[in-house]
Amino acid sequence: MTDVHTSEAVTGTGDRSRPRAALPALCATQITSWGIVYYAFPVLNPQITAATGWSATATAFSGALLVSALTGIPIGRVLDRRGPRAVMTTGSVLGVIAVLAIAKAPNLAAFTAAWLVAGVAMATTFYQPAFAALTRRWGGDRVRALTVVTLAGGLASTAFAPLTATFAEHLSWRTTYAVLALLLALVTIPAHALALRGPWPPATASPSQRAGNSGSVTRSRPFLMLATALTLNSFAMYAVVIALVPLLIARGAGPTAAAWALGLGGAGQTLGRTLYAAVANCTGVTTRTTALIALGGTTTAAFAMVSGPFPLLVGIAIAAGMVRGSLTLLQATAVTNCWGTTHYGRLSGLLAAPATIASALAPFAGAALAGLLGGYPGLFAMLAPVSAVAALLALGS
Repeated sequence: MTDVHTSEAVTGTGDRSRPRAALPALCATQITSWGIVYYAFPVLNPQITAATGWSATATAFSGALLVSALTGIPIGRVLDRRGPRAVMTTGSVLGVIAVLAIAKAPNLAAFTAAWLVAGVAMATTFYQPAFAALTRRWGGDRVRALTVVTLAGGLASTAFAPLTATFAEHLSWRTTYAVLALLLALVTIPAHALALRGPWPPATASPSQRAGNSGSVTRSRPFLMLATALTLNSFAMYAVVIALVPLLIARGAGPTAAAWALGLGGAGQTLGRTLYAAVANCTGVTTRTTALIALGGTTTAAFAMVSGPFPLLVGIAIAAGMVRGSLTLLQATAVTNCWGTTHYGRLSGLLAAPATIASALAPFAGAALAGLLGGYPGLFAMLAPVSAVAALLALGS
């Protein structure tokens, strides 16, 4: 992978097309969307399973992530052409409908169908459309804008994992999801509809883009190697996220304490994103990709080997969150650094699709592997080598 430095101006049309409220609005909507549509599930899933007897709830959640991956590519094309306002506003409405449907689901089939709708909402409200908006509209200031919104997004689990656990202590899981749906509607729908207005600026092509097209990029060795490395890493990383609460409960922590540990991992993501710019200034794309994936594997191995005390496990969760946070910014900037912004939506969608599919399989595969390996410590011990292979692939790119 080779960095492509473009000289995109951020004046003229770019400034006029940059709504002043867009960045704070995206910060608020990323916290809320991720916190409710994604991070509430690992907190509520034990209660859902106990109350309903449904054994395939993790499969429904995986289905949502799979739908998100498959719909992300065509959504990327729409973002390139039309911008984020209509996409993200529609996605917010779908998200509210999906969460309410999850809360009211009378059986597992309806529960699964609701999660599939939530998958479309993920693709249209999570980081990919937000990154497309910031990359195009902020031009040369994109890294600062991306850092700000991912710093906010990193607080999603910090805010909503403990909040969801607190609701669940006093309410049923259905009522908890209904309350969360109301919060989702109040924050995300008006924010996306009102704050993302303005003309969609044209992309500035880099020299490498003028020499080829997005098809030649996606067939290139660097793109394929990077996509493979991020796919393996996503499988390991998201299996860790979903399995962290049951691992900590198996280590002797209570459900609320385990949820707090997951939430503090979100604080670690914020710290990792704060440090990313300094890391990026002194490393190349390949070096930092390899190092970050390897560090993630190290934290996974530590979870497998360390049984306590609980504060030490929390420290490992924070370190793992730092790695996840840095990798989010790396993936957000890799397309632009290497291939420019003209086809950012499509290329980022294609880069994210296999990684998202891997993360979709992670909850189901993780639960199955934990059973085969004698528990969650065995699962974490298996996931660490997966990250090591991913790091080697990143190095080879």
